[in-house]
Amino acid sequence: MSDSRLAAVSDSRPWQHLAAAHRDRADDLLAPHVARRQTGQTHPVFDFLFTYYSLKPRRLRVWHPGYGTVLTGPGSERYLDGAGYVQTDAGVTVGREYLAARMDTVTFIAGLLGATAARRPRFDCFGLHEWAMVYRTPTVRHARVPLRLGGAGTDAVVESMPLRCSHFDAYRFFTPAAAERNAHRLTRQEQVTTEQPGCVHAGMDLYKWAFKLGPLIESGLVLDCFELAADARVLDMRASPYDLRAYGFEPIAVETADGRREYARAQEQISERAAPLRTRLIDRCRALQAADTGE
Repeated sequence: MSDSRLAAVSDSRPWQHLAAAHRDRADDLLAPHVARRQTGQTHPVFDFLFTYYSLKPRRLRVWHPGYGTVLTGPGSERYLDGAGYVQTDAGVTVGREYLAARMDTVTFIAGLLGATAARRPRFDCFGLHEWAMVYRTPTVRHARVPLRLGGAGTDAVVESMPLRCSHFDAYRFFTPAAAERNAHRLTRQEQVTTEQPGCVHAGMDLYKWAFKLGPLIESGLVLDCFELAADARVLDMRASPYDLRAYGFEPIAVETADGRREYARAQEQISERAAPLRTRLIDRCRALQAADTGE
C-alpha cells in the first residue's frame, strides 16, 4: 500500500524533510506536556492522553510513511531499529511478515470502526460517564480537583437523569451503583455492536486505533487523531463533575437544560470531525487487508 500523494511529494522533497516536518508538528503539540513532565507537574485533563492510552511522546515524534513505501538515502537505516522495518534491495520498508503478524489487529479495528460508522450518531448521554464514575463513592479519580457540586450534589445529578453510555471503556469505570442505572449493560464482547459515532470517547479512541496501526499507516493521520482526542478530552472534562476553573476550563453545567444543549452541540462537532478520520482509518485498514491477501 502506498499513498500516491506522498509519493508525488517525495519525488520533489526527500522523505527526510517530511520526517522533520512531522517532528516539528509533534513537538508543537507535545510541548506543554513535555514541559510539565520535566518539572513534575500533573494535569487532570491532558495527562490522560499519555497515561490511560500509555503512549510515549517520543514515539509520536517518529515519522512513518505507511506500508508500501520504501525509504532510501541518509537516515533510512535508523528505521531498522524499529518494529516492522526490514532491508530490501530497494531500500528500507515495513516487511510483509510484520503486516501478516498484525492482521488480527487490523481486522479488529476495521470491524469496530466500520460498525461504528454505520450507526446513526446519538447525542443524548450528556457526558454523564464521569459523574457515574464517582456516584455513591468517596473515591474520586482526580483527588487534587474538587467536585463542583460536592458528593451529594453529584449523586443527585446522576439520579436526576438516565444514564445512556454506549462506550464500554467508559462504562467499565462506573461504580457498581451507577452501572446498574445505565440503559444497557455493556461488555467487551459486545463492543462492536454498541459503539456509536456520536460518542465523545469513540472519537477520542481514534487516536488509540491509529497509533496501534503504526508503522503500517502514515504518522500524519496519527497526529490528526491526537489533535481530535485532545479537544474531545477537554469537552469530556468540562462536562465532568470536577471544578477545573483553576486550570482555565469553564464547566459545562450538564445538570441544567442549557448545559445539556451546550454539551450536545459540542459533542456533535466532535462527531463531525471524527467521521472523516474514522473513514480514513477504515480505508487504510481495508488497503492493508488487500495487501496481505495480494489483491
